[in-house]
Amino acid sequence: MSGAVKVLTEFLSGLGRSVFFLLQILRVIPASLLRPQLIVRQLYMLGQLSMIIIVISGIFIGMVLALQGYRTLVRFGASESLGVFVALTIIRELGPVVTALLFAGRAGSSLAAELGLMKATDQLSAMEMMAVDPIERVIAPRFIAGLIAMPLLTMIFAVMSIGVAGGHAVGVELLKVDAGSYWSAIRGSVDLGDIRDSLVKASVFGFAVSWIAVYQGYTAAPNAEGVSRATTSTVVVSSLAILALDFMLTAFMFN
Repeated sequence: MSGAVKVLTEFLSGLGRSVFFLLQILRVIPASLLRPQLIVRQLYMLGQLSMIIIVISGIFIGMVLALQGYRTLVRFGASESLGVFVALTIIRELGPVVTALLFAGRAGSSLAAELGLMKATDQLSAMEMMAVDPIERVIAPRFIAGLIAMPLLTMIFAVMSIGVAGGHAVGVELLKVDAGSYWSAIRGSVDLGDIRDSLVKASVFGFAVSWIAVYQGYTAAPNAEGVSRATTSTVVVSSLAILALDFMLTAFMFN
């Protein structure tokens, strides 16, 4: 029983510190916005360099969905609904979730490792000695860039039909589903509400992953083991947070 209490106490203590850290970030965001060049640089590091894995993953996920969906739909004589199945699955669910998981694994871990190394090499301490706030100059631009990058990457994955195009390649070219039926069913079933829900999820996931990554990196122990632990914790905690938030958001949107 005492072990469970200790774990709960440590969890609540860590949660409280992370919330306090988030408030510090939110306090300096207006000042950080006055240095857009820092944000643009981080957008390139977090967004542009993550794009290739997002695009490739989107294509293959759309192809797999088309194969699996066709096997099921053809049993009920509904193969013409393949486009709807692929599009709604990607836009409503797999698009924001898979993008967030890939973003956490690639950009989130990189962000935590970078901040951990900056702390281990006393770069953050040097900033404080020169009266430069590291949260304003280093943390906030990375946090803002993460908030912006996640919805944009989700739009590339889901809303701009990268995954749907992968489904088209398999469904129409390989399985010989009628191309007109594929796209007309999508146009008739996907509406702005689906796109809005997808971008809302992406924004929430981006907020969570960015918060977790900068907190883990900033609070990492200043040694190799601490940096390694922060990087691993970022991926694990972000993945669990994404799945938990996805359940809550989906339940709320259905209601």
